[in-house]
Amino acid sequence: MERFRLVKRPPPGRRSGLARYAAPAAFLLAATIAVLLIRSALDESGPAPATTSAAATTHRTTTAKTTTATTTTTSAAQYHTIVSGDTFQQLASANNTTVDELIRLNPGVNPSALTVGQKIRIR
Repeated sequence: MERFRLVKRPPPGRRSGLARYAAPAAFLLAATIAVLLIRSALDESGPAPATTSAAATTHRTTTAKTTTATTTTTSAAQYHTIVSGDTFQQLASANNTTVDELIRLNPGVNPSALTVGQKIRIR
């Protein structure tokens, strides 16, 4: 007659040890990563916020070149630092120039992809 040895096993459906805590932790980690990736994608491709503030700051740098032989002053290039909400159309009308002139003065700048802090030439 053979003897059978009974082995105590956990009830079905119940996890033991590390699996009990690792599975929920892995799920939470995956969900957090998914949320961060989606949020990052929305922040980068979302529309630029509209500025309703009347106190927008602009930075302009003007330099002048004076010759010693005469007293005439020739103004050099003027630059503008892009702030939130700036467009070539807005800058052209504010500086009495055209969008085509701004594009000509800034050959490496994409008018539809201006970034805050970027310096562009106005004149």
